Amino acid sequence: MAKFGGSVTIRRITLGTYNATTGMMSETASDTTIRGTLQDVNRREVNELVQASDKRLIIAAADLVITPTTADKVLINAVTHQVIKVTTIEQDNQPITYELILRA
Repeated sequence: MAKFGGSVTIRRITLGTYNATTGMMSETASDTTIRGTLQDVNRREVNELVQASDKRLIIAAADLVITPTTADKVLINAVTHQVIKVTTIEQDNQPITYELILRA
C-alpha cells in the first residue's frame, strides 16, 4: 500500500457529553492519515447497499491501531466519504487488509 497508494485520512467520531441546554452531544474527531489504494466498485457488486458511483479503498491493517467501522469517515482530496461497508481480509486470524466501500 505504501508504495502505490495515495494519502487518505480515516476520521473516527466519538461522542462526548450531553449538553442539557442545547440538547446536543459533543463530538470529538480523531484523524489518522495513512496510504491506501482507491478503485471503482465492480458492476457485479452493485446491489441494494452498493451503488455504481461508490469507491473501494484498500488499506493495510498494520497501518491502523483501530478497526474501521461504518461510523467512520474517510477524507480523500478534501472530500468526505461515508463508509458503507467494511470487509476484513485475514490470514491466520490476523487482519491483513481492510476493504472499505465509500460513498461521497
